[in-house]
Amino acid sequence: MKATVIATFFGVFLTCTYTAKEATKKTKKAKLYVPQIDCDVKAGKIINPEFIAKCPPGCQDVKYRVYGTDIYASFSSVCNAAIHSGIIDNTGGKILVQKVAGHSGYRGSFSNGVRSLSLPRWRESFLVSEGKPRKGVTYPTTLEYSSSKSTTVKSEPKKPEQDLKGMKSADTANTSEKALEQGDTVRKENQTTPVPTPATQMATTTPTPMTTTTDPSTTMPQPTKTPAATRTTAAAAKTRPGLHRVRDMGSSSVHPAYASVVAAAATMETDSWKPGLSLFDTGFSSKEELNPKPLEPISQGNQNCKVDLSFLMDGSWSIGKRRFQLQKRFLGNVAQALGIGSAGPLMGIVQYGDDPSTEFNLKTYANSKDLRNAIEKIQQKGGLSNVGKALSFVNKNFFLDANGNRGGAPNVVVVMVDGWPTDRVEEASRLARESGINIFFVTVEAAAQSEKQNVIEPNFVDKAVCRTSGFYSINVPSWFSLHKVVQPLVKRVCDTDRLACSKTCLNSADIGFVIDGSSSVGTGNFRTVLQFVANISKEFEISDTDTRIGAVQYTYEQRLEFSFDKHSTKQDVLNAIKRISYWSGGTSTGAAISYASEQLFSKSKPNKRKIMILITDGRSYDDVSMPAMAAHQNGVIAYSIGVAWAAPDELEAIASDPAKEHSFFVDEFDNLYRYVNQLIQNICTEFNSQPRN
Repeated sequence: MKATVIATFFGVFLTCTYTAKEATKKTKKAKLYVPQIDCDVKAGKIINPEFIAKCPPGCQDVKYRVYGTDIYASFSSVCNAAIHSGIIDNTGGKILVQKVAGHSGYRGSFSNGVRSLSLPRWRESFLVSEGKPRKGVTYPTTLEYSSSKSTTVKSEPKKPEQDLKGMKSADTANTSEKALEQGDTVRKENQTTPVPTPATQMATTTPTPMTTTTDPSTTMPQPTKTPAATRTTAAAAKTRPGLHRVRDMGSSSVHPAYASVVAAAATMETDSWKPGLSLFDTGFSSKEELNPKPLEPISQGNQNCKVDLSFLMDGSWSIGKRRFQLQKRFLGNVAQALGIGSAGPLMGIVQYGDDPSTEFNLKTYANSKDLRNAIEKIQQKGGLSNVGKALSFVNKNFFLDANGNRGGAPNVVVVMVDGWPTDRVEEASRLARESGINIFFVTVEAAAQSEKQNVIEPNFVDKAVCRTSGFYSINVPSWFSLHKVVQPLVKRVCDTDRLACSKTCLNSADIGFVIDGSSSVGTGNFRTVLQFVANISKEFEISDTDTRIGAVQYTYEQRLEFSFDKHSTKQDVLNAIKRISYWSGGTSTGAAISYASEQLFSKSKPNKRKIMILITDGRSYDDVSMPAMAAHQNGVIAYSIGVAWAAPDELEAIASDPAKEHSFFVDEFDNLYRYVNQLIQNICTEFNSQPRN
């Protein structure tokens, strides 16, 4: 009998032990069911302050907009933001989302195949991380949407110790719903999410992103504090319906009492958003969430002013804080006057001090209003006024396709300078202009007479711009009168017909004239030829960085009248042409071509187009075809102008292909002037139709 009792007891004990182990095993193996969201779901539509969700494949698409980098505006697609941050790829996957406070600005960037956009401000933000549960936090299996729709999946099996708390939570939820049903204007926005386990009852469900540990002192119920607080869960606090609040980074405040929140929600439901308020402060309605307006509509802009424009903003200490604010106001007014838009002008800003840095590029903002708002938020860098360094930076880094450079629009740089630069600008400006950049200078409060000894590079503006006519430079006596030049500056940068500082047919060549000085020409006709050479030269922009002019005179022999680097202004070139004296002699045109190739064009700059214009009045005593062919092979574009007894076959042999566009013939010297415009037109037509050096 005793043995039977013992055996029975032992059997019951084994059965209970097995049952307990199986229950524990099942509990441990309980699977976390993760709700799935669509690609177009925005974080702001989901009420839950922290959740794990599964993204489907195919969310890497431009139609799913993302705003920000690392910290994203809640108007962003959750899944595409996760791809941008590198948490998942286009195949989808699980992600952890945590809501945080709104920011005053979001920086756009290109990352992991996704282009995120910039945003001046938004009322709520979120962080995305790997879709693994944080220790001690229970995540919802049903996501709650501000539109009262929810995504439901099979509930996660509850642990035994959760049953009582679940009943309490349900009772509280029912009480909440009854309270909300009493007012039709108040939405059911605060349905209860699963309650944390005992280990985390003192932990926030939306922790600050800077820490992974929980400080119980931050979650205890406290008197009403700042409005930017997270919703906290505490054992001593009742679950009350109300609107969620978003934690400001590092804040530990607790949601205000239920009564005040419900009253606020009832009155704020239809209120418009005001700066400084978070998402839930305003009772952000589902209609607003579905149709938000974080940015102004994309503007076509002023289509009569299609330029890609970079402002070099002076952030040096010399300008001071007050004048820096005046500069920002000026730039904002320029942006407004330009009429920024996708089919008009686009504008970016580089701030310089010791070193330059891009504040935003050409494609960051597509309308004047957003651009002005962004300008207002720029902070002063400080440092020296290293303008040359800034110009080099823009030349190498700003006008790139990746930064929004459109190719078909002129590239324009406007340099703002307080006083004078602390480095040299001439070389950097020359290289920028040779890269096709039009440079304007706006100088404010120029050096006084007593300060001029401190200027490193006297007349730096004249050395920086391509012409000293005043078109490319504006001097303003005071920062307080800067507003007066908004319209004049806008008019100039939009005058695309006059933007000739970029590479054009008129400012990008080394032109060598090869002039027949044989006896048959005569003194009078030789002066006519020189006038013809001068008339052609006058049409080009002449400087050491633009078009350069050289000249060779020949008979049986050859003479270098002046080389490309001899004269750097138009007037100097014209004066040099007048001083050429008539030589007289025979006609060895072939030898003259070879001489010009060696003495002129071999010393041409690599980025210049080499153009030879040969004028002769008779047949050559030597062969012209071989020297001409050699010149062509070395990249020389040859034009031949024949007068009176010149041989047509030689003119064609000298000329580049097609010969009919590169050779001309007139019956007498007095008619040479008729071909000035035709010759320049042909030079420009060829320039615009061929690859540039």
